Amino acid sequence: MSDKLRAGILGGTGMVGQRFISLLENHPWFEVTTIAASPRSAGKTYEEAVGDRWKMATPMPEAVKKIVVMNVNEVEKVAAEVDFVFSAVDMTKDEIRAIEEAYAKTETPVVSNNSAHRWTPDVPMVVPEINPEHFDVIESQKKRLGTQRGFIAVKPNCSIQSYTPALAAWKEFEPVEVVATTYQAISGAGKTFKDWPEMEGNIIPYIGGEEEKSEQEPLRVFGRVENGEIVKASLPVITCQCVRVPVLNGHTAAVFVKFNKKPSKEELIEKLKLFKGLPQELELPSAPKQFIQYLEEDNRPQVTMDVDYENGMGVSIGRLREDTVYDYKFIGLSHNTVRGAAGGAVLCAELLKAKGYIAKKQ
Repeated sequence: MSDKLRAGILGGTGMVGQRFISLLENHPWFEVTTIAASPRSAGKTYEEAVGDRWKMATPMPEAVKKIVVMNVNEVEKVAAEVDFVFSAVDMTKDEIRAIEEAYAKTETPVVSNNSAHRWTPDVPMVVPEINPEHFDVIESQKKRLGTQRGFIAVKPNCSIQSYTPALAAWKEFEPVEVVATTYQAISGAGKTFKDWPEMEGNIIPYIGGEEEKSEQEPLRVFGRVENGEIVKASLPVITCQCVRVPVLNGHTAAVFVKFNKKPSKEELIEKLKLFKGLPQELELPSAPKQFIQYLEEDNRPQVTMDVDYENGMGVSIGRLREDTVYDYKFIGLSHNTVRGAAGGAVLCAELLKAKGYIAKKQ
């Protein structure tokens, strides 16, 4: 019997589910033993269920090809096979909320990539380097759910990862106003250029629901735990536009910041380079050694050169300069399906294991 924890992937046939499977290949702590998806995929091997829809650049791991896909709706049956699950199901928000709670109530921890529970007051939404103390609300959530070890934890939207870490690094200078425009890759919509040829050479100035997430979710990350709930921060005030661009992987952000305490450019760059958190201190398997890199060249960060920085788990910042209206402006870049989605959730699970929230079922 392996010492590794048995991980299940809910929604394992979609793009984020595939990313989970590719990232967990040879993971030192977790092993994918169970894959669950819609009833139409259930009963097929994973290889058959995915067919020609494998979207990753690396081949499908041999270890998962023959796993027989289970019906994600058969909660008790799936839960019996795993120690915890990653959730990447494609359902309505109400359905996701219901199914994730159902899994948690079987005493199965749920680490979710979905947005459905991001505003549930006692569900932590965590970027592990920034707000790991939010995991403390899990105890209150367990009381509400009536569980001993089952709970839900989520990671934030992929679009905020390219600028929120910089704002966190600059916390002591008190950012008060932020204007951001995100240029978002098509994989954020679960697509490749093969699926979405009309995106080639095109820009779409609308991504449903993204602007509100980009403006509000950083405030929840920067919030505080109070009476067993997360209370969101009031500052900085953020306004955002979100644009879909013809890039496969990598969300870029152009950001303007106003500070309460005006720092020098050198101080800001130093804070970025020194910024680290619990994942780095604990040397978690997926943690980037250097969370944020600052690039001095005027033409960086670039998707083709920088999106895979630290295996896609790091954030690249460049073009920091003084602004004539705001105090400073900069460009940020993060990998939307690695740090922004599956990789961010895997890092959350690693931290939850390190903190004792995820363990083997007895």
